[in-house]
Amino acid sequence: MSKITILVVEDESIVAKDIQNSLRKLGYNVPVAVSSGEEAIVAADENKPDLVLMDIMLKGELSGIEAADQIRQRFDIPVIYLTAYADESTLAKAKITEPYGYIIKPFKEIDLHTSIEMALYKHSKEKEVRKERDLFSSIVFDKNATDCVFVRSNSRLVKVKLSDIMYVEALKDYVIIYCVGAKYTVHSTMKDMQANLMDKEFVRVHRSYIVRLDKIAAIDYPNIVMEDDKKLIPVGGSYKDDLNNRLKFV
Repeated sequence: MSKITILVVEDESIVAKDIQNSLRKLGYNVPVAVSSGEEAIVAADENKPDLVLMDIMLKGELSGIEAADQIRQRFDIPVIYLTAYADESTLAKAKITEPYGYIIKPFKEIDLHTSIEMALYKHSKEKEVRKERDLFSSIVFDKNATDCVFVRSNSRLVKVKLSDIMYVEALKDYVIIYCVGAKYTVHSTMKDMQANLMDKEFVRVHRSYIVRLDKIAAIDYPNIVMEDDKKLIPVGGSYKDDLNNRLKFV
C-alpha cells in the first residue's frame, strides 16, 4: 500500500521542517514544503497530494484561506489548517472553505496524526457519496402520471409507484427513497421532493424526512413508527402541527 502524501504549506522554515519531520515519523510521504499560497496551488497540481496542511497566515498575495479554497475547488484535495490564530474572525473566514480540520499550534504529534486520519476518512466517504449520487442520477416527475414517479438508475428509468414509497430521507445533496422491498438513491433536494409529493398522501415530518401517511404504523412523539421495517422517524417540532392536521382521528 502506497504512503499517504501530504503537502506542507508553512512560511516559517523552522516550523515547516519540524512539521515535515513529524509527518515522516508518522509514516507519511512529504515530497515538498512551500511557503506561499501561490506555491501551494502549483505544488498541489504537480504532486497531487492526498492532503494539504495549510498555515492560514502566509506571506504573498494569497492567504492560506484563499489558497485552500482554490485547491479544494480545482483539485478536490482535503485541507487541514495549521495556525497559531484562533480568533473568531479568522475561524469564520476559514469555515467558508470547508476545511477538514483546524489544528492550533503548537500541537502534539498524536493530534496531528488523528486529524489527518479523520480528514482522509471523511474525504473518502464523501467521494463514495458523490460516486453513488452520480450512479443513481435523478428522479423524474411525470406531471401526467398521478400514481408513480420515474427514477433514473443505471442509464434507465425505473417506474416507482407512489403507493410503494414508505418514506424519503435527505442525505446532503441527494435523497434516498425507501420503498417496499427496494430503495433508490437519487440526486434531488427535499424541497423538490416536497413540492412534488405533498399533495399525494405524503407529509414532511422533519427537515430530513418525508413520509407516506398510510405507511405510518404508530406515532409515539417525538417519533413515527413505519410499517414493515418498523423504522423510527423523528418528528421535528416545526412539523408536528402539519402532521396532526393531515391525520384522521376517531
